Amino acid sequence: MSSTETLDHAARSMALVDYRDAGALKSLPTRNGFGEGLIEAGTLNKDVLAICADLAESTRMDGFKKAHPAQYIEIGVAEQMLVAMAGGLAAVGKIPWIASYAMFNPGRSWEQVRTIMALNETNVKIAGAHAGVSVGPDGATHQAIEDIAIMRVIPHMTVVVPCDSVQTKKATLALTERFGPVYLRFARDKSPIVTTDATPFEVGKAQTFRAGNDVAIVACGILVYYALIAADELAREDGIDARVVNNHTIKPMDEASIVDAARACGAVVTVEEHQVHGGMGSAVAEALAAKAPVPVEFIGVQDLFGQSGDPIELIEYYGMGTAAIKDAARRAYARKRG
Repeated sequence: MSSTETLDHAARSMALVDYRDAGALKSLPTRNGFGEGLIEAGTLNKDVLAICADLAESTRMDGFKKAHPAQYIEIGVAEQMLVAMAGGLAAVGKIPWIASYAMFNPGRSWEQVRTIMALNETNVKIAGAHAGVSVGPDGATHQAIEDIAIMRVIPHMTVVVPCDSVQTKKATLALTERFGPVYLRFARDKSPIVTTDATPFEVGKAQTFRAGNDVAIVACGILVYYALIAADELAREDGIDARVVNNHTIKPMDEASIVDAARACGAVVTVEEHQVHGGMGSAVAEALAAKAPVPVEFIGVQDLFGQSGDPIELIEYYGMGTAAIKDAARRAYARKRG
């Protein structure tokens, strides 16, 4: 039986690729999906604008600039003005996507994001590129690992962290059509593509990528792939049947699916390329504390700053790799049985 034939029902229903076949997996940066989605959005609707803070190539807005030059604005290194300009354009009916490294937008422009974008419920969309430690050699100053926390706390804000480049394209298109302030977070380095064009995507709807009832691994972003591999290894090595949930929308979070997973499995592990404080894991814990208290273990950066290095090595160094996820799942499983 081939590895594709052994994929479980949850993976088949989500139309995933055979993520167990490492040799056949394609890898692309999630930012590529944003660039592709933005070009398509600009073609479908001429009110869609792209405004960049001097990082068109890095954020993948350069393709939009070439395809739709009349809809592109280069503002230079002025992230606070980037938000202010977008707010004004949104007020007259435009749909502006604004892009920079996540460390600078929303990091440097957070007060403008809060007041101009969210307080006024403007239809501005932020593309936060180069998030997480997988930015690699750029180092701590450029590695946004606090951005989910500072964005999800803002009223009216939608926060989405897709798992691969294909899903990032779908998210870009869906969020363009969704009225209101949005934060789309994506990475710099290549990461495995686990979804396909046929994989469903809906803002605010979590996805079960792997079935299981012993422990639920709730992940977002590029670490969803690591969670899937960890779950398969747990089944082989320990007989622990782990459910894997792609919790791509941090806000508004699909609490019903998270609570269902917690109740079915009795223990949860959250996985994110972000500080463990205030991020996706904290949002999950808040929901479970109110509706389904179970043991929870948190995978993420443990109250540290990033550093320069190889992206994969940094993920391992900060305890976010496959081995760390397996250990956390074992701890969570033991706690529910203890």
